[in-house]
Amino acid sequence: MHPYEDPRCPYCQEFETTGGGPHRRQAMLDGRARAGCALASFLGERGGGDGWKKAVNALRAALEEGGFVEYHEVLYANQPEESVDGCAGTYLRQLAGTVKGLRSPTFDAAVTSVKYRAFVTASRKACERAGGPRILTAPVHPPW
Repeated sequence: MHPYEDPRCPYCQEFETTGGGPHRRQAMLDGRARAGCALASFLGERGGGDGWKKAVNALRAALEEGGFVEYHEVLYANQPEESVDGCAGTYLRQLAGTVKGLRSPTFDAAVTSVKYRAFVTASRKACERAGGPRILTAPVHPPW
């Protein structure tokens, strides 16, 4: 499975919190499944702001620290309203504090400096190559 998702998208949030996301997460944690995902923005151009970039950067930092799955879950469980660009660095670091062992000077520095800016850009470009511009105007959000 290789879904495309936007940390700011309410449809992605619905999938991740009540749809197939919890089952996928458990299968990954149990070692029964492997899944990748491309993190990008379907809403950034429409909704404005750059919170999605900061959230994707923070997720990449969480991957480096071994807390991606748990942090991914926390981000979706605490997603700001779609119309609010609410993923500031302070908020992202605060949420990281709820994931055991994730919050550290290394994580904080990566979030503050947007260390994984190149990864964020590459993720967005991968989404575009997979048809992302069509997703921006489609009535239904990305296929999982």
